[in-house]
Amino acid sequence: MELNVVDLSRLQFAMTALYHFLFVPLTIGLSVLLATMETVYVMTGREIWKRMVKFWGTLFGINFVLGVATGLTMEFQFGMNWAYFSQYVGDVFGAPLAIEGLMAFFMEATFVGLFFFGWDKLSKRQHLAATWAVALGTNFSALWILIANGWMQHPVGAAFNPDTMRMEVTSFFEVLFNPVAQAKFVHTVSAGYVTAALFMLGISSWYMLKGRHIQIAKRSMAIASAFGFASALSVVVLGDESGYEANLNQKMKLATIEAMWETEPAPAAFNVVAWPDMENRTNVFAIEVPYVMGLIATRSLDTVIPGINDLVDRTKDRIRQGAIAWDALQKIRQDPANASEELRETFMQNENSLGYAYLLLPFTDNPMEATTEQVEAAAWSTVPEVWPMFYAFRIMVACGFFFILLTAVFFYYSSSGRLDVLREKRRWLLHVSVWAIPLPWIACEMGWFVAEYGRQPWIIESMLPTSAAVSSLSVTEVLLTLAGFVALYSVLLVIEITLMIKYIRIGPDDGEASETPPPLAAPTASPTAAPVPAE
Repeated sequence: MELNVVDLSRLQFAMTALYHFLFVPLTIGLSVLLATMETVYVMTGREIWKRMVKFWGTLFGINFVLGVATGLTMEFQFGMNWAYFSQYVGDVFGAPLAIEGLMAFFMEATFVGLFFFGWDKLSKRQHLAATWAVALGTNFSALWILIANGWMQHPVGAAFNPDTMRMEVTSFFEVLFNPVAQAKFVHTVSAGYVTAALFMLGISSWYMLKGRHIQIAKRSMAIASAFGFASALSVVVLGDESGYEANLNQKMKLATIEAMWETEPAPAAFNVVAWPDMENRTNVFAIEVPYVMGLIATRSLDTVIPGINDLVDRTKDRIRQGAIAWDALQKIRQDPANASEELRETFMQNENSLGYAYLLLPFTDNPMEATTEQVEAAAWSTVPEVWPMFYAFRIMVACGFFFILLTAVFFYYSSSGRLDVLREKRRWLLHVSVWAIPLPWIACEMGWFVAEYGRQPWIIESMLPTSAAVSSLSVTEVLLTLAGFVALYSVLLVIEITLMIKYIRIGPDDGEASETPPPLAAPTASPTAAPVPAE
């Protein structure tokens, strides 16, 4: 495969984004759990809850620092690798990111210092307020970033200015309350809560298996199972909302997720298992459940979900319409001051399809002269590879239902006061909990893969193709920065894992002795013991 700047830039951003998101969900979830545990401490005055906050706070701090370091790199890439994207939509996309930095990140970074160093300088209530400020700042950071990402998935509240060649905000209210962004926010944050809950549950299970820090492990297990069970249920419900929004605004993504090649009568069936064949544009085999997909995606019995082939045919029409808009735009740009009203009217009538004309640029220099074959190729370029989308989505969903089951089981044992039964008779459940620690990260990464890969070839849905958004860089330059990021991030990952394992092995400084019985000492004479008769 020939290397090109577009694919390498995509690979670099995907690598840094996926790596950064190793830290984000745990930071989001642990921040709320820390605030909850400290609230219990302030309300009850029991020191064990304070020790719990300090221990889990140490792990939160390690994760927080690495998350900040990797997140900054991502924002620099918009200028480094995606210069035209930044120029084209900077007025819209930059606003949420700027607000995130000024309002949420500064709030989070300021109060995280008070959280770690204010135990002896602040009152209980003041320190609790600082901890909740950290939690709120962390979640607000996610909100503004996901508003920006949601706009890329469903651009609203903005219009293209042909004179400046830039997108401009027309309604910040629409950008803020974009339904796709709101659905992504609650779904992503809930996934972070599940990640932190499973992490806390797994570490606590390991302590139970080792017979260490039992009292802290029990309390951590109780709060993690309750918090995780509620969050896992909400992830499924809120994920359904994301699917509904995808059917409204990103129909190709939904059709690809379901490997739905042909439009079916409503309500459409759900493919539980299938093997998509991209070359022949069909499924080799599929196991279907009737009606389920139609009910999930449309919440009705009579709304049709278009298939991939039907959507490609619709795209051909949008491409031809976009070519008219592209031609009018080129003429306006030649002499903006003297462009006729008729020419501007022609552009405005076809403006909504302008982005589709850019799909032709890899095949022809002039979209107005595109052949039928070139239009066909451009239309099919809007279809992501089906099988990775199909199975990534199902891995995510399978993990989600497993999290509900696992947290429900532990919630049952903790709420009934029977956690000791796990140590004595159900140790296999503790082992399952330990081995389940990586699964939330796998589910989160699969979710982001579906969200971002499923949007391709668009960097802004139906508006700007990824191929048109890159900087004027050479392959060598992108390769060098990619290699640098891989090397640096590999070192950071080793540091993260090493520090996490180190402090987990040390455990909370609670003064609690291991429940493993100490070795028997040699018997000593008792003052009241009977004298041994002399021989």
